[in-house]
Amino acid sequence: MIAIIDYGVGNLFSLSSSLKYLGMDACVTGNAEDLRRADRIILPGVGAFGDAAEQLRATGLVPVIREEAAKGKPFLGICLGMQLLFEESFEYGRHEGLGLIPGGIYPMEEDLKAMGISLKVPQIGWNALDICKADHPLMKYCKNGDFVYYVHSYYAKTAEENLVATSDYGVRVPGAVARKNVFGCQFHPEKSGRVGLSILKAFCEVPYENLSGN
Repeated sequence: MIAIIDYGVGNLFSLSSSLKYLGMDACVTGNAEDLRRADRIILPGVGAFGDAAEQLRATGLVPVIREEAAKGKPFLGICLGMQLLFEESFEYGRHEGLGLIPGGIYPMEEDLKAMGISLKVPQIGWNALDICKADHPLMKYCKNGDFVYYVHSYYAKTAEENLVATSDYGVRVPGAVARKNVFGCQFHPEKSGRVGLSILKAFCEVPYENLSGN
């Protein structure tokens, strides 16, 4: 069973519908025991980082999320959910994230202006993937140049070793990231047609290797 975390933020219907289309057993939940019983966990999200982080903490699920990720359970963050995986964000101040992937979230507009690049922010629309790790399980069914759908104003800065695929929007946008069993997509796979479905399918096929031995 795949647990989709419901903490009042995110496009839950589109995501759960996509997983059901793939024939997957998906449950939208805010219950800690559901997360513990699940084979995989997905953290969606849209909106502002600070508000979302506060709402997630208010559910009491943050310790459970960290525990399940530490066990080796496949965990996927989508859009703002991906950003929450990082250590911190600088969206309207500094806010603490889950710290599952090293790095931070920064405003695209400031970096674009500093480089003298005039592009609309937020980035809304389709962009091509430049796959950094062709053998990564999340890219199992993807090829270089496949298009995915983005909606975001902030982007991750992290070490090269954590990058799975990027997209060019004046700056190098980490489109997909990973650290061990923790994965993230800045784009919306549930809105990215065939390519997005193939990424969700690949995530659902990642084996759960219980690192805790429980």
